[in-house]
Amino acid sequence: MEASRWRQVSSLLDQLLELADGPRAQRLAQLRLADPTLADDLERLLEHERDSHEFMAQPLWTAAPPDSRAGTLIGPYRLLRALGEGGMGEVWLAERADGLYQRQVALKLLRSGYADPGLRQRFSREREILARLQHPNLAELLDAGVDLQGQPYLALAYVEGEPITDYCQRLQLPLERRLQLMLQVCAVVTHAHANLIVHRDLKPSNILVTAQGEVKLLDFGIAKLLDDPEARDNAQHPATEARAFTLHYAAPEQVRGEPVTTLTDVYSLGVVLFEVITGRKPYRLRRHSDAEWERSILEVTAPRASAVVLRGSAGNPPTLADRRLARRLRGDLDTLLLKALQKEPGQRYASAEALAQDLRRFLEGRPIHARPQRTLYRLRKYIGRHRWGVAVGSLGAVALAGLAVVALWQMQQARREIARAQAMQEFTVGLFDRAAGVRHGSFDVRQLLATGQQRGEAELADQPLSLADLQGVIGRLRIGMGDYQLALQTLDRQRALLEQAGEVPPPLQLEAVTQRGRALRMLGRSRECVAHMTPMQSLAAQQRSALPGLVAEYHAQLGRCQQLLGYRDEARAAFALSLAVRRDVLHDTAGTAESLSDLAALDSDDGRPQAALAGYQQALQLLQLRPGERQPQLIVLRRHLGETLAAQGDLAAAEQTLHIAWSDAVSLYGPDHPETLSIRRLRGVLALQRGDLRQADATLQQVHRLTRLALGEQHRDTGLSWHALGLLALERGDSNEAVVDFEHAVAIWRQPDCVRLLPQGLYDYGSALAQAGRWQAGLAALHEGRQWQAAQRGDHDPSVQQADLRMAEITSAYGDPRQAGDQLAQLMLRHRQGGAEAMAGQQALQLAWGSNLARMGQDVEAERALLAVADSRAPDPASTAVRWQARTRLAALHCAQAPLRSREALLRLQGEARVQWPQGGAVPRDIDQALQACATATLATTR
Repeated sequence: MEASRWRQVSSLLDQLLELADGPRAQRLAQLRLADPTLADDLERLLEHERDSHEFMAQPLWTAAPPDSRAGTLIGPYRLLRALGEGGMGEVWLAERADGLYQRQVALKLLRSGYADPGLRQRFSREREILARLQHPNLAELLDAGVDLQGQPYLALAYVEGEPITDYCQRLQLPLERRLQLMLQVCAVVTHAHANLIVHRDLKPSNILVTAQGEVKLLDFGIAKLLDDPEARDNAQHPATEARAFTLHYAAPEQVRGEPVTTLTDVYSLGVVLFEVITGRKPYRLRRHSDAEWERSILEVTAPRASAVVLRGSAGNPPTLADRRLARRLRGDLDTLLLKALQKEPGQRYASAEALAQDLRRFLEGRPIHARPQRTLYRLRKYIGRHRWGVAVGSLGAVALAGLAVVALWQMQQARREIARAQAMQEFTVGLFDRAAGVRHGSFDVRQLLATGQQRGEAELADQPLSLADLQGVIGRLRIGMGDYQLALQTLDRQRALLEQAGEVPPPLQLEAVTQRGRALRMLGRSRECVAHMTPMQSLAAQQRSALPGLVAEYHAQLGRCQQLLGYRDEARAAFALSLAVRRDVLHDTAGTAESLSDLAALDSDDGRPQAALAGYQQALQLLQLRPGERQPQLIVLRRHLGETLAAQGDLAAAEQTLHIAWSDAVSLYGPDHPETLSIRRLRGVLALQRGDLRQADATLQQVHRLTRLALGEQHRDTGLSWHALGLLALERGDSNEAVVDFEHAVAIWRQPDCVRLLPQGLYDYGSALAQAGRWQAGLAALHEGRQWQAAQRGDHDPSVQQADLRMAEITSAYGDPRQAGDQLAQLMLRHRQGGAEAMAGQQALQLAWGSNLARMGQDVEAERALLAVADSRAPDPASTAVRWQARTRLAALHCAQAPLRSREALLRLQGEARVQWPQGGAVPRDIDQALQACATATLATTR
């Protein structure tokens, strides 16, 4: 059958297979009237379909049970777990097993049992292709060979990442960052084309982005060598040949079965770029089937990306963010995508590098080559890039006229500013004149602000800039009072006024965007904060010399929003810029202290508590040089300092610092302000660390109620309150209540603005599940938390290794101690290689190792390990609790052989613990449980 005839038959067959018997017969009758031969062909194929159920029920190959090959040796590699499978092969995570060196790889194997003789040839071709390529954005080939059983394999660098589309959506990356990622994709595809290789299967699942933001291109399984003589001889394949490519990203010539070239990859890049930018595929299907996909790829003209974005998603109207994105896409990016998605190869970009060049030109504000190079278009682009140079040159050309215009404009501006200031002064004086009549002691600031806002909207309606000034002042005051939602509403009104006003002075623009970003951050909407503030970066850069104070505050607020989203590098750059302006330009002591505090908070997030503590103390010293000033800043600084001191184990200094912060917050804000509640929550957790459970319970329950009233059920601080209650429940031994509390916290922190807090929530949730007897669910929660933490900080971060330790302890206590022993041995090796930071958790790891040895019956080795922990005097915060646990397990170790001596040792420990923790807690509860277990074991022995 000819290719064109087969395409017609294939499309109609897909349609007929989706119809019931009655409509199918009617459709066949219609086709027979038009083309009897075509109808006969279709009827024969339908009969084959009806008769082939038994045949089709037999698979081409018999799949092995999941992970049944784990532990198998393939050449010098040991299979660990399956990573995925495709049409011709399987990919396993494997490790080097011959002892030459240690490394994990992605091992690609030819699927066993396949009868297609061309697969081995394709597998060999992939090896040849990968051997040609060396690029930083490519998963490099490390090794290749055939094992003793004739199994061919390819060892590739193991890449931990996620598809580029998922990465962009999860982090809600700005447009510029998405295009920069696609430039990396274009670079590696260009490298492949330069080596005469066509990938032929470019799609998001083959383009991964690592935690460091680097693109890695995978899977050259169906790639084509353009200089392969055999490939040239068989360039055109029958239309009925099995498809190895992914239809959604295939070029029209692939669908038609025509020869492929580098332009085929250009089309696929266009589809991926379209989806990366818009979050949607380019074609809108009438129904979901392969036939409909083929029709769209071959016949439907790709729509403009801006139009697709304006359709909205899932039946919902477009959001404000969608409309903003559509405006960015109109023009250059719409044209660029349409050129990449042309049906005819000759009308597309000539190469992946040509596509990349236009992407770079768009990012640089230059004219793209895909558009006609008309004079007006080029001039507009030139002015966009050199607006200040053009302005200066124009002023030089018309110096006298320009000076006259500028002088006139400045005079008008001065008059406008004087009128605005006078209007604001008269309005404020009038407002407080009226407030003076209020009885003494009944002065209500919130009522005054509400009255002022109503009067301002009435009396300053004809002066939009003056009214915008007033709305900004009221919004800022409401933020300080903790009325964040009202503040945002007020600042939204200010924003609308400024959009209507036309020309807005730069100071007012910067102040407005900074305070609105601050309000969004306080409400837990950090993504919106970053999206709102980022476009003003160019204005801030222009005004750095003229408005250094506003510019420094702008970068400080932007950095705090970026920090909450986990953008630590961007936040550190913003904080450093703010510090440089405040310290070197303004010589502002209080502002410098604020920036030092921001940088210390980042050090704390990065797992460097000593650096964070030094930064907070330096900031505190600067502020104390000028007593009485910047009290709100002192309150926040002391809250951070107290939290860091508590994490370092200095509970007395932490309590003293937090008590001062709480007293100042109550006097300045009142007892129900969010800042006051945050400090009270920290003091409640501190009481919990000291063993004062009654105080912790009273404080945390009241804070929890007030936080929910002040900030709502979904705020990140409400999640912190639930988390603190979970810690209290665990300390009391009520693991079921702890599970419920942690579950609430985790649900809140799954919101995109709170994912930085999610790993710790999942860790504690998993531990509570294990203590409640649901240890397998606990392991799953810990594993998910580890994945989030590793994505944010990398596998070698101490908090990630702490999660590994928790999982090993749960496996030891509830599962297989031997499996736990292997996990603990690997952890000990990583700790020795990790340096000083990794050694910080050595005591807890040694305790887990000794406990696991005891569970396996290796009492002598267990006693040696536990003694080393019990006798330790390590200064880390958890060392005291760890030493108590080691002493408890040592005392219980020989309960079966020497029950009297073990019981006496446990009773002595119980007495000491009750003195130190009179209200109970985890340590006394562990000793009580050990005594009970010892008594049970003794009774069983005597029987």
